[in-house]
Amino acid sequence: MSEPISRGQKRNAAQIAEPDGHLAPQPSSTMLMMLAGGILASTMVLFFATASWLVALVFVLAVAVLLGSVLVFDRMRAAPVEDLSASPDWTVTVAAIENDGEAIAITDRANRLVCANGFFIDSFGSAAAPPALPFEREGLEALARLARNAWREGAGAIEALAAPDGGIEWDISASRAGRSEDHLVWRLRPVPRVAGASLGALDLSGPFGKMLSRAGIETAITTADGVIRAVSAGFAERASGDERATLAGQDFVSFLRIDERERIFFAREGRGGTPQTLVDVPLIDPAIQGAQPGPDEATSLMLLIDSGVGIGSGWDGASQAGVAQLDALLGQLPLGLAMTDRDGRFLFGNEAFLRAVGREGRGLPAFPTDLVVREDKAALSDAVRRHGRGPTTSGDVAVRLANSPEEPVSLGLAGVRGLGEAAVLLSLADSSQENQLRRQVAQATKMQAVGQLAGGVAHDFNNVLTAIIGTCDLMLLRHIPGDSDYDDIQQIRANSNRAASLTRQLLAFSRQQTLRPEVIQLPDVVSEVSPLIKRLLGEKITYYVQHDRNLGPVRADPQQLEQVIMNLAVNARDAIQSRGSGSGRISLYTRHLHATEVVQLGSEVLPAADYTVLIVQDTGGGIPPHVLPKLFEPFFTTKEQGKGTGLGLSTAYGIVKQSGGFIFADNITDKQGHPVGARFTVYLPVHRGEVPKKRDIPAPLVSSEWSAGGKVLLVEDEDMVRAVAERALVRAGYEVRACASGEEGLAAIAEPGAAFDIVVSDVVMPGMDGPAMVRAIRAQLPAMPVLFMSGYAEEQLRRDIDIPDMHFIPKPFSVAAIGDKVGAVLRQARADQTEVEAAGR
Repeated sequence: MSEPISRGQKRNAAQIAEPDGHLAPQPSSTMLMMLAGGILASTMVLFFATASWLVALVFVLAVAVLLGSVLVFDRMRAAPVEDLSASPDWTVTVAAIENDGEAIAITDRANRLVCANGFFIDSFGSAAAPPALPFEREGLEALARLARNAWREGAGAIEALAAPDGGIEWDISASRAGRSEDHLVWRLRPVPRVAGASLGALDLSGPFGKMLSRAGIETAITTADGVIRAVSAGFAERASGDERATLAGQDFVSFLRIDERERIFFAREGRGGTPQTLVDVPLIDPAIQGAQPGPDEATSLMLLIDSGVGIGSGWDGASQAGVAQLDALLGQLPLGLAMTDRDGRFLFGNEAFLRAVGREGRGLPAFPTDLVVREDKAALSDAVRRHGRGPTTSGDVAVRLANSPEEPVSLGLAGVRGLGEAAVLLSLADSSQENQLRRQVAQATKMQAVGQLAGGVAHDFNNVLTAIIGTCDLMLLRHIPGDSDYDDIQQIRANSNRAASLTRQLLAFSRQQTLRPEVIQLPDVVSEVSPLIKRLLGEKITYYVQHDRNLGPVRADPQQLEQVIMNLAVNARDAIQSRGSGSGRISLYTRHLHATEVVQLGSEVLPAADYTVLIVQDTGGGIPPHVLPKLFEPFFTTKEQGKGTGLGLSTAYGIVKQSGGFIFADNITDKQGHPVGARFTVYLPVHRGEVPKKRDIPAPLVSSEWSAGGKVLLVEDEDMVRAVAERALVRAGYEVRACASGEEGLAAIAEPGAAFDIVVSDVVMPGMDGPAMVRAIRAQLPAMPVLFMSGYAEEQLRRDIDIPDMHFIPKPFSVAAIGDKVGAVLRQARADQTEVEAAGR
């Protein structure tokens, strides 16, 4: 270390030091005299030249100010020098701290080792720097706290910190040092052994103690007074529940209990634990020491041995045969069971356990932790170790198996004793079917919720489309083809009708659209739609159709079923075209599936019944596995933005389910197992019963056929829809009273002289809805004709609304449609009234 500088030296150095640390040269007296003479001579010359003392005086003052400024700037620029020495000479420090009985190290603020004596290097190595010394985690945390306290408070100390090998305990202190107190001086003193206690220094916390614990022997070292000095990790865990507890200084007997039969148990385990055999082994031989040791020197090794350990114990030495018999017994049970030893190694597992963990035919791995995901390994290892060494308790732990990480399972554990090597019993039920059912229920719940949302969106959207389409119809009545606005209005109306088809798809997905089922043959529907499919596919894609014989009839809406076939065909076409070449093959098959064949399929979703099956498959490369679960979700599409709505397959799903059928998607693979195409299979139940004859569809009724007019009560809460409907009915020749709510409509009926011929009402309205208003009107006027208009499906409304003789018009409707429908309802009401009067006569 360099010699310190005194305060006076520091002050003088600061006065004359340059910023770079070198001393600034001091001006000499000769130089000062020469400078003064020069200034005086210049002043005299200036006086004789100007003959003015004032000018000379100003010159002298200016020179003085200039010199003063230079001197002040030079003083400000000079930096004080705190230390005139060069870098520290650490060799002197090393020589000063060299001590055979104490390890000394010096670290800087970055915890870098700058100096250490030989004892420190021999004990910890030159690469170790406090507080990062080779100690266990608890020791490192204690050293880190010591370093923080030393930096904050100036000094700190730790007593008897055990090294990781358990051989040496250290008393450690740290203190701040240096002129700026920017270094820590660490002093580590080994704790001296008790005289004559070499045997008492057994490392119970190391491999020796762990080896005895695996054999069912827990160990502790005590003094002559029965005070614990050290215990094994197994003893600490069974006595206190924490294997890291030292228990030093506590009474050994306080952790034990004796029952009425004088059997020894761990107090924490109670009588539910394993009885122990206590063996006291003295660790000091007085003959060797030459004198009787004192109470602080005398130590004993206490051995607590499980009653089931050793030859002649409860298993009678036949552990291997017993384990084999237990293996044969557990192998017959349907519950998945396995056994591990105290170290957590698998001993055996029955077939049910192998099947539950996905290891059937491959056998068990070495450890249970090899069966679970990485995040659950530590929890499972801790649970197995705890049940293997602790009392005979049981419990369970939630883990995720490596073969199915998405589904957590409950793994049961139970500690067993007296079975030789067997220590832990693992139980796991095969919950694959339960998980599959859970996924199906979750998917059905999600689809139902999305369907309800889709139905609500379609209802609100239909109100908007009704106003747009109706306004376009009214505008077209004032224009003729060739007008400048005629084509634009037609384009708006066409786009609105296209949007209306999207809402119908939403209703189809939510199974809320109006179906008109008929008993039909599936090949007839395929024949009707095949020409259109061929035009859509183009020349590069081959379209192949094959029908099975003896197909049973199905009950479905033929138009909606055509839409299902079209959606599947278009989806297959897009998959083929996305591969680049654009060429491929789309095949459509119809098959008959008997109930016995359904049972052989082993499907948990498809009930046993006779089905007519529609299969649509392509050569488009198949469906990625991550896409399959989302395939029928609404608005899910793998196409580019703007090229797909994501409603095609979801619409097909809704139509099939509403028709009582089932639809599945999978991949077609080649011989190597690679997917080459997708396959969609639709199962429609065969209709049993009489096939009704086709009804003759009556010609649509036009408004001109009803010329009697009438007074209409129009109730609609949407302003746009009410305005369009009112104008349409007025143009059709009706007298219209428009109301914005059910309360207003009921009040209009009650007005004196009000004689309405028909009530046209929306269904869903705030406050009093349409059905509630109609029931109140029917209570006064039972024969009042009622026409409901709604964006919801007719079947759903008829199921929810129990009102006889009601009629329905779906939104969106055109101006002509609502006029025709009102005329048709009034005509039917007049015909029914005539029949009633004729029957009364």
